[in-house]
Amino acid sequence: MNADLVMTLSKIPIEDFEKMSRDDQVHYLTENLRDLDDELVEPGIEILIGAGETELAISLAKDSGRVDRAVEIAIEEGDFLWAALIARKAGRREDSERLYREGLDYYVSSEMYGRAVSAAEALGLPGDQIERLFEAGVNSERRNMDVGRVRYALDNLASSLESALAGRDDETAEGLREAMSEERLRAMKRSAGDQER
Repeated sequence: MNADLVMTLSKIPIEDFEKMSRDDQVHYLTENLRDLDDELVEPGIEILIGAGETELAISLAKDSGRVDRAVEIAIEEGDFLWAALIARKAGRREDSERLYREGLDYYVSSEMYGRAVSAAEALGLPGDQIERLFEAGVNSERRNMDVGRVRYALDNLASSLESALAGRDDETAEGLREAMSEERLRAMKRSAGDQER
């Protein structure tokens, strides 16, 4: 089927959709994601997943009211943060908190500390626990990377944490900012010491 024709079709019967090539189906779904007939949503989700377009599949599921399916896909992709956000926006606070907690455990076990810090922040964990996660992330990166890459990772993690702290002037936020500043200075000193050797 001609790609130009696919983009201009907004509503087609499922029989015609099934006759399309897989590439044309993916293209059609992408172009008409928010305007699909209900009978195309379920097969569309599966086709998008099969094509590696999981973000679009999650969006289609979420936007069509299939919250459980959207959460399931996000979890299968290891994106507990997005799954928890979807649950929260759907008014499922308990599910959201459970997903943030599962995500925290998953991210820590996978040494994905930037995401672990984000989950901890969303859960409202105490600053000392978040600081320990931050430090664990720095130590993990230090073990697995050279000093330059550790500094880069630290800067990215600090930037993420600073964004999460934006607009917060409480004692916990100030303590985290201070700890991040101290760690940056230590990293710079270590780097300078390594370069002198």
